[in-house]
Amino acid sequence: MPKNWKEELFFTGMMAGLMVLGMTTYNIVKTDGWSVHVFREVIAGYPLGLLVAVLLDLLLVGPLVKTVVFKFIITDPAHTNPARIGVTISVLMVLGMVTCMSLFGLIMSAGTPTNWGIAYLSTWILNLIVALPLQLLVVGPVSRMGLRKLQQQTA
Repeated sequence: MPKNWKEELFFTGMMAGLMVLGMTTYNIVKTDGWSVHVFREVIAGYPLGLLVAVLLDLLLVGPLVKTVVFKFIITDPAHTNPARIGVTISVLMVLGMVTCMSLFGLIMSAGTPTNWGIAYLSTWILNLIVALPLQLLVVGPVSRMGLRKLQQQTA
């Protein structure tokens, strides 16, 4: 876990950067199919998606998730397995970020759905199916490894 603001920014940047890259690529391929243009579209949409994701993570979803986790789910973090804390936070962060970023993606997409409710629900479910394993199996471990390396360098 990050121990100071510098580590928090580094960890959030890695986590959000990799998740936005993965989910942007997934959503473009899901919508337009796989082609050489996917890379151009990913690069074009990446900066704004990353900015929105980082702001949501730092200002809304992250603080809300940490409050819920440490107030209602894990009331004694000193005597709780750190892996349990990490997985709990990761799962709730994915739920919160998928909820927000699915709406962002729908708003930013060129087409306007006729039925926003169905389009949002469908987008949310499909994004959750991809985002949860991406976070738990790839992005989370890679980001934690990067954070550990940073903490070892500054120790």
